[in-house]
Amino acid sequence: MKIKGLRISILCALVFGLAMTATAQPLRKTFAAAISNSVLLKIIRYEDQRNWNDELKSLLSDKDAKVRKRAALAAGRIGDERAVPALADMLLTDRDTEVRQMAAFALGEIESPAGAYALTEVLKRRGNDSADGLVHARAVEALGKIVAAMVATAPNGGGSAKAPEDDRLDIMRAAIVDALRFEDSRRAQSDRLTILLGLTAVLRIKPDGAGPLAARFLDYSDPQIVAAALNTMARLRLKDGNERVRQLLGNGDAVVRANAARVIGAAEHKEAFDEVLSRALSDPDVRVRVSAIRALASLKDARAADPLIKRGNSLLDSERQNPAARNELLEIATTLGRLLANSLNADAIFFLRDMHARTKGEAVEVEVAFARIAPGIYLTNPGEDKVLVVGSSWRQISRRAQALAAFREVITGAAAGRAGDDVLKAAQKELASMLDRRTTPPLAVSDVLQAYNSYKTADANQYAKNFLQAKDVIVRGTAAEILGATSSEANTRALAEALPRALRDRDLNDAALAILDALGKQKNAAANDAIKTALNSEDHLIRRKAVALLKANGAGNFSNRIGLVKTRYRDADYRRGIARIGRKVTATVVTSKGAFTIELLPDEASLTVDNFIQLARKGFFNGQTIPRVVPNFVVQAGDPRGDQNGGPGYQIRCEINEVPYERAAVGMALSGKDTGGSQWFVTHSPQPHLDGGYTVFGRVIRGMDVVDKIARGDVIRRVIISEK
Repeated sequence: MKIKGLRISILCALVFGLAMTATAQPLRKTFAAAISNSVLLKIIRYEDQRNWNDELKSLLSDKDAKVRKRAALAAGRIGDERAVPALADMLLTDRDTEVRQMAAFALGEIESPAGAYALTEVLKRRGNDSADGLVHARAVEALGKIVAAMVATAPNGGGSAKAPEDDRLDIMRAAIVDALRFEDSRRAQSDRLTILLGLTAVLRIKPDGAGPLAARFLDYSDPQIVAAALNTMARLRLKDGNERVRQLLGNGDAVVRANAARVIGAAEHKEAFDEVLSRALSDPDVRVRVSAIRALASLKDARAADPLIKRGNSLLDSERQNPAARNELLEIATTLGRLLANSLNADAIFFLRDMHARTKGEAVEVEVAFARIAPGIYLTNPGEDKVLVVGSSWRQISRRAQALAAFREVITGAAAGRAGDDVLKAAQKELASMLDRRTTPPLAVSDVLQAYNSYKTADANQYAKNFLQAKDVIVRGTAAEILGATSSEANTRALAEALPRALRDRDLNDAALAILDALGKQKNAAANDAIKTALNSEDHLIRRKAVALLKANGAGNFSNRIGLVKTRYRDADYRRGIARIGRKVTATVVTSKGAFTIELLPDEASLTVDNFIQLARKGFFNGQTIPRVVPNFVVQAGDPRGDQNGGPGYQIRCEINEVPYERAAVGMALSGKDTGGSQWFVTHSPQPHLDGGYTVFGRVIRGMDVVDKIARGDVIRRVIISEK
């Protein structure tokens, strides 16, 4: 997730900024198609370059409201604090409601404390004009982002004195809380969008009294509001309204039931065990079942084990007829591992052996569960032989390593003693042998390195230093992360020596960014000097990282070295993207489980859509394995490596917009702001915490039943683009 927003003041300014927000709002009519191509090209070019300038600023006062609105969005996407005064003035004085709401949205994207005054002023006007409901909603959303960013970037200072910024944070939190209370007080005339965005803002700001506040909305008749309140409660692990939440397990809306199960698990509401178990075993919606299965793990009641094993065996028997069963089976395996640690439960072991065989040792959930339930048996499991021979898949080795790391969690206390020590030593020895073998696939090395480091052995740092010289970028990045956890002269020297090579990497910048982060944690002059060399990088993300680290370490403000993005796009590319605005563009994704169709949204994210289309037409996605499926969350694809670390060899800028992450939304996967490339995802259910943080560039319009069946390891056959 990104954190942006250096500081700058504005007349009567307050504070704060970050996050992502919102929730289900209807898609609004596009405005881009009504703007002349020449003006729109100029805006998109500056946006892509992250170039805030006087020409773009002048468009904020254009006579055409549509131009002003689009320029405001560009200002938010660019994220330059110099735009805050103009946006704040626009928010307070522009006559067009659409323009004002976009100004509020843009201030939230910039995440600068300087935007807070105008946003709080807007909220003071609530109820004066019903047409301003949209503006109020976006102001609440923006304040949530600003407060969250303020907290995320605040120094952990000592002392008991309250800092001035703490007072500002209190004011901002109070404004958001008051806005929600106001809407609740006029329930019959309340503004739905303000409630939805406000509940997500509460999730971001974590105010005192968040539990009772969110619980107020559990009795609303609108299932989307109830689901949003439950989502906030689950993510904050709030324990208010337990009995009401328990009743909502029987609600007619599947998302409400699923979120109720999540809250019960997060709150560890053990009295709801029977109802949760019933949902886990027999709810008609798989999203509810997997949420309930996870909740059972949190409730820590071993009575759930036998029914889950029976359910698992039944699913195994019917898996060929029910291809969607694999995701549920993996959730059952994970929960059994949490419930039956060190139990040597024979039925569970039998079930997991069967799962191990069916997944060929490539499912981390199965391997870790087996290791937790029966560490000694897993250590000597016949499957180990396959992992040790040349030709084993990288996934088999990686999953084995992750399972061996799990021993540390369960062989403590209950399994202490010589036998437990022997198992731990054997696991360490096996992991070390994986690292020593030249035949270990590079794609597996990162997981093995992390697993070995989890044992905190004396030579873990030396292994990390050795792998700083690896060919694979991700391996070098992992090694840097390990070294960054310990500050020492030797680690600083090793990281500084590895940085020049990382700065020359062409396809992926992961190693360079990880090394810079690790150097930033060293907190010494030599490390800061090394970081300064990255200010000359051609990569905008690397320069931005270096500037942020140097500022955080008190080594100087080099913001003027960030500069513009050296974009790969030219005017012809911008024109191609603009030409799709207002047209129907679809992508049919053919997978090993069937096909689904995405309606792409060039009006909302023209360059992201263009990037996806260009990759699809080159056959980039053809034959790729789907590396990530999290039931009731997302299916993620587009990784040529298959380990969630791959990309096309370049990054594209985020095009954050107001389209919400409802079920079937298609978004760009990121590892930070402006780090998108080729990885994308489809949501199984509403995910309001992603709003305003990840670019939405499409929505599935046909075949969500296929998306629901997709499991990790399925394959994309091809992607067919249609433009009309």
